[in-house]
Amino acid sequence: MSTPSVRAGGFTPTGTIASHTDRRRVVFATVVGTTVEWYDFFIYATAVGLVFGELFFAPLGANSALVAFATVGISFLFRPLGAFLAGHLGDKYGRKPVLMWTLIMMGVATALIGVLPTYDAIGIAAPVLLVLLRIVQGISAGGEWGGAVLMAVEHAPRPRRGAFGASPQIGVPLGLLLASGVMALMTLLAPGDQFLTWGWRIPFLLSVVLILVGYYVRRRVEESPVFAELAERKEETKMPIVQLFRRHALLVIIAALVFAGNNAVGYMTTGGYIQGYATNPEGPLALERGPVLWAVTGSAVTWLLSTLAAGFISDRIGRRTTYIIGWILQLVGVFTLFPLVNTGDIGLLFLGLAILTIGLGFTYGPQAALYAELFPASIRFSGVSISYAIGAILGGAFAPTIATALVQATGTTMSVTWYLAGMTVLGLIATLLLRDRSGIPLGPDHEAEQSVSPIRGMAKA
Repeated sequence: MSTPSVRAGGFTPTGTIASHTDRRRVVFATVVGTTVEWYDFFIYATAVGLVFGELFFAPLGANSALVAFATVGISFLFRPLGAFLAGHLGDKYGRKPVLMWTLIMMGVATALIGVLPTYDAIGIAAPVLLVLLRIVQGISAGGEWGGAVLMAVEHAPRPRRGAFGASPQIGVPLGLLLASGVMALMTLLAPGDQFLTWGWRIPFLLSVVLILVGYYVRRRVEESPVFAELAERKEETKMPIVQLFRRHALLVIIAALVFAGNNAVGYMTTGGYIQGYATNPEGPLALERGPVLWAVTGSAVTWLLSTLAAGFISDRIGRRTTYIIGWILQLVGVFTLFPLVNTGDIGLLFLGLAILTIGLGFTYGPQAALYAELFPASIRFSGVSISYAIGAILGGAFAPTIATALVQATGTTMSVTWYLAGMTVLGLIATLLLRDRSGIPLGPDHEAEQSVSPIRGMAKA
């Protein structure tokens, strides 16, 4: 006679408690996989702020930087496509196979950028191919996040979902740290014109090695226990995306706005804006590339630590309360960022970024657990992926482009500060609209409870 299945708190579909080794393997795999994915995604944004305007969009003259930053945002427009595809496939066929394919897609696109000829070599075909490869990156990023966070959170013991969910979240600052660090190292190994000639390509080509490592690690992880149970029951949700929008459309929008408030501010560095602003030879600061990249790398460490801490803290005080604290800290960071950056002192630039990343960590660390607890098991992959993708469009997609345009129009970075403050307040309002559902059962036995709307003031979805 089989043991009754108990899924709350990290139990497997067959009723046995998942071993510490299995859980550590899941945490390690999600950290490694998302770090590799976001390294690939951010290395592009870092290169935009440093070289792509000159190498691929030079004929546009003064508008080359603006258009180059716009290509960062174009990829976000294709994130929903990746989220729709991954959500549909992930809810029907499992989290693990989707994660394998998104990793491969991202790595191939990144490596090809590393060998792409510039405008001087092949003319208009160069920026066209660059944009197409960036679109592939966007599709991959749109599908990656939902699968990674569900693998982590659905394997987690109930009291530690925030901590487990923070593991894929720290892949973002780790990816930024790795991308900025490798680029900074290349400014030393290939100084001056050598960096423009070949130095910037090496970080893109390194993606091949990282993808092989990530693929090997992810292959060794078991499928999510929640999906394994759905598969065991042979319960297949027909058209999960249709079900999602039919029952939870407003929730998707509110969840997206929560992420938008974080993402717009985060893309000041992950989108390459601060790097481009600080190093622009015709700008007010005209700092050297290397020191600026090292400052960004250092701030990625503070972002990582605050993200990890916020995940643990959310298990103690709840996701909603942790977010509210985070929005307040993020607002402080927004108003101190440019006054410190505009001093032109590298130490103060790092301080401004470090202060900002504390709030960013607190509004990002609990997101995996928050999102997983918002949606029913049968449509969860679709729900978290699509909410995340829409939030990325509303938030970070064109944040560097908007910031560049605001400074050109007003002549001051204060306009950017107010834009980022507005996005932070928007995220706070969206958070206040949600009930805290920390610890809600995630298994398919509890679909009725999960389907009760988490929006304050609403009853059933």
